[in-house]
Amino acid sequence: MERTAVALTAAAVVVTLLVAVRWGPLMAFDRTVAEGLHRQAVGDTGLTRVNRVFTDWVWDPWTMRLVTAVAVVALWWRRERLLAVWVIATSALGTGLSQGLKWAVGRPRPHWPDPVATAPYGAYPSGHALTATVTCGLVVWLVWRRSTARWARGTAVAVAVVSVVGVGFTRMWLGVHWSSDVLGGWLLGAALVTLSISLFRRVTLSRTP
Repeated sequence: MERTAVALTAAAVVVTLLVAVRWGPLMAFDRTVAEGLHRQAVGDTGLTRVNRVFTDWVWDPWTMRLVTAVAVVALWWRRERLLAVWVIATSALGTGLSQGLKWAVGRPRPHWPDPVATAPYGAYPSGHALTATVTCGLVVWLVWRRSTARWARGTAVAVAVVSVVGVGFTRMWLGVHWSSDVLGGWLLGAALVTLSISLFRRVTLSRTP
């Protein structure tokens, strides 16, 4: 887990730096992907409406925070107080990281003469992608801690993958994020979760008599 955390952190730092310095090949790739998806979004209004429902309600950051809150209440009720606080702290750190980088990087969002959706604040990283990754990563971790049943673990992973990949796609389809914004959100969220899990294991081991 620690090696995975280091690798994800390194990858997230590299992508963030490339976006911050506006690396030409990456910017060109982002523009190509964005223009292609925007043409499809404008032409397929039905699919665009579906994407808006998913991005605004199903995978919205506030929906993800509600899922986290439910998990925290369940942990608190089971008297796993340290774990509950740890989950809250990790989720809050994810929000702070997202907002802090948006301000620091200051990347403009895609601009279209015929937008199908709009969004506030800076583009990098995608807050939807980062929040979904953090929330789903934490939930998968909690399910795997609590249950050894294959169906429970498999369901948790499947829902997490669909949600994380799906929310990233909706943000690009709606033309409110560049592809590297979404990639950065995924990497930063995954790095945060794996670092949090690794640190929690260290803390709990040190507290074991």
